[in-house]
Order: sequence, then C-alpha cells, then structure tokens
Amino acid sequence: MKKLKKIGQCLFTIYFDIGVIALALLAILVCFAVIMRYFFSISWKELSEFNVTLFAFTTFWGMGINVIKGEHVLIDILYNSFKPGMKKLVNIINFIIMFIVDIVFTVQGFKYVAMAGKQLSMGMEIPMKYMYGIMPISGVICAICIVVKLIEIIVPDDQSDTK
Repeated sequence: MKKLKKIGQCLFTIYFDIGVIALALLAILVCFAVIMRYFFSISWKELSEFNVTLFAFTTFWGMGINVIKGEHVLIDILYNSFKPGMKKLVNIINFIIMFIVDIVFTVQGFKYVAMAGKQLSMGMEIPMKYMYGIMPISGVICAICIVVKLIEIIVPDDQSDTK
C-alpha cells in the first residue's frame, strides 16, 4: 500500500503541476493581452479566445485537486460537533453524493462535446471539441480522485500498511 501511495502522490504532483503551469500561463497571457490592448491598441481574437479556454481549463482541471486537497465547499458548523464515527459516515455519504454529481457532469459533458464539438470556434477556428473536451476529461479525473478519497476514508492507514 505504501508503494501505491507513493505512485499516487507522484501522479498527483504531475496533475497539480499541470494546473499550476496552466494558471501561470493564463496570468501571463492576460497581462500581455491587457498591455497590448491598452498601450498599443492591438488585440487578437485568437488570444482572447485562448485565454477564455485556458480559464475554463484551469477551473475544470482544479475539480480533482480540490477533492484530493479537501478544498471543496463544505459547510461544517454542524459537522464539527459530530463524534469521529459519525464524521466518517457523513464523509462517506458526502463523497458518494459528490461522485454521483460528478458522473452526471461527466456524462453530460461527453454528450455536449458530441453535440457541439464539430463546430469551429470563432477565434482560433479549431473544432470546439478541443475546447469543451476538458469537461468530461476533468470529470473522469475528478471521479478517480473521489474514489481515492473514499478508499482513504474507508480503509484506515494502520490496516492499509499491513497488507
């Protein structure tokens, strides 16, 4: 189990780093676009559309990161008063609900890409499937992250290391 955790941590680091690089690229390109537009009156529709696409990418890409890091929205005023056994049960129910919502999102994402993916974008003039494809891809990655968290909750650390 320790080897599996090490592999998981390595995969998560790669996953997280892709998000960081995308976010840094987005910040640089937005600053560049603003400077070019306001100081030189130059703008590119392709760059504007790429920035919007990159913003959507970083938003959807972050779904799994938020699950693994525990940064998703949580109203915990009642939860904090529970005993540890009840907290574990509530966590399991919470992740099952998250998984169901994520599966619905992913299925609808695949349907949307299939429907609208053939159209060309107005700025970059590429098929929209490359822009919308992040939705189902991030949904699948997020589902994997939810399953990992469920396993972490259900299988205690002391039992997982002995097998």
